[in-house]
Amino acid sequence: MNPITPHCPGHATLPPLASRFVDVDSLPWESNPAQPGIETRTLLFDRTSGLLTMLVRMAPGAELPDHEHVLVEQSYVLQGSLVCGEGECREGDYVWRPAGSRHTARGGAEGCLLLGMFQIPNRFFAADGRTVDARGNDWETAWGIALQRYEQARFG
Repeated sequence: MNPITPHCPGHATLPPLASRFVDVDSLPWESNPAQPGIETRTLLFDRTSGLLTMLVRMAPGAELPDHEHVLVEQSYVLQGSLVCGEGECREGDYVWRPAGSRHTARGGAEGCLLLGMFQIPNRFFAADGRTVDARGNDWETAWGIALQRYEQARFG
């Protein structure tokens, strides 16, 4: 694994086993045209494995479209609430979803700020039938090799 925190250039000069302290407020909020009303701050990302930790800020009613959690996903709500067909996760609550779970989710009436932890990025199901990642890239091309590595490590 070779995890990074994007937008933290000082990390590149640190020794391999040094702690990476992150000034979260200095990280940019990144929007995604495919998901209006949703912004993210990436705290940790490993391209090889797909490991991803991020802050997710959702405007009231902003919706994450139909997606599958390829591996375990964890969300801790810091402000507001996260709503899906199974229930509502409010400020201070935590929800985790098993590999293979599929749903839509949206920011509650006050919006939502959550800490999301993913073993590998979600698989989204586009209206045109394509399977894509959050940025609209072909999921298999972007993340298939990471999933294969995970399965090979797990099953030998």
